[in-house]
Amino acid sequence: MRRATISLLLLATIPAIRLAQTPSPSRPQQRLNPDRLGMTCVQILEMKSAEWIADFNDKAHVAAPEAAATVLRAAAVYGKCYDARTDRLAAALARSGKGPSREARADFARFEAALEDFGAKALADASVPADDTKRAYAALYEKQFRYDFYEEYEAKTVKAVKPIPSPVKPPAPPASTTTSAVQPPAATGPATPNVTASAARGATTAQERARSDADPVTLAKNRFGKLLEVLPEDKMHELHRAFGDVIGPHPISEATRLAIYRYAIFLLESPSATPPSEPPF
Repeated sequence: MRRATISLLLLATIPAIRLAQTPSPSRPQQRLNPDRLGMTCVQILEMKSAEWIADFNDKAHVAAPEAAATVLRAAAVYGKCYDARTDRLAAALARSGKGPSREARADFARFEAALEDFGAKALADASVPADDTKRAYAALYEKQFRYDFYEEYEAKTVKAVKPIPSPVKPPAPPASTTTSAVQPPAATGPATPNVTASAARGATTAQERARSDADPVTLAKNRFGKLLEVLPEDKMHELHRAFGDVIGPHPISEATRLAIYRYAIFLLESPSATPPSEPPF
């Protein structure tokens, strides 16, 4: 009888042990994404997206027909890591109370919607139709604007370094009390003609024009205009209006303005352009 009781107790205990060893469905085990190739997002984002995609393709050992699909997988991994970093930055700023206001976030949402609308039109209207690889890179390129938006607020939280005061110049030595020898008067001759005011203004205008022509925003704007000119007139006007919705009504910095022009160039430029435009990250 005693042995039978012990056996019954053991049989009742075994299912409980198995139940305790089974992971709770409310806390599933975390599995690493195999497409990260054993790397963390921090390690992946230390590489440029083109470098990561090339490394991914090299280690995936896929056949040529599957290379395009591999690019999409690699771009998806990079994009998720990039979004996760932006989300962490936005959350940290929100906790500190130093992030963008509700009005600023609403304006950025409108800016982002206009940017997406322009991007879709540009990829559709480009002189060379965009393939899946170009669209994947374009989606990655667009992610920089949300990160830059929050990064500008992060930069505002850093205390400005106080400028180092310039050293006080020592007082000039007292004038010598020794009477200097009388110098002979300088020889007089015909006066050198002064530069006329109009010539000075012309030189200044030329310098300003040279600086303007070398300005990165001006260069990007001119390149974007040339890409628009080769399109049919209806598409050119459509893209010009869509681009105006991105640039015009939103308060943007010069750095962001330059990034937008370069993004537009990337969308419209042929893959065979020399040198080719690449995503900035």
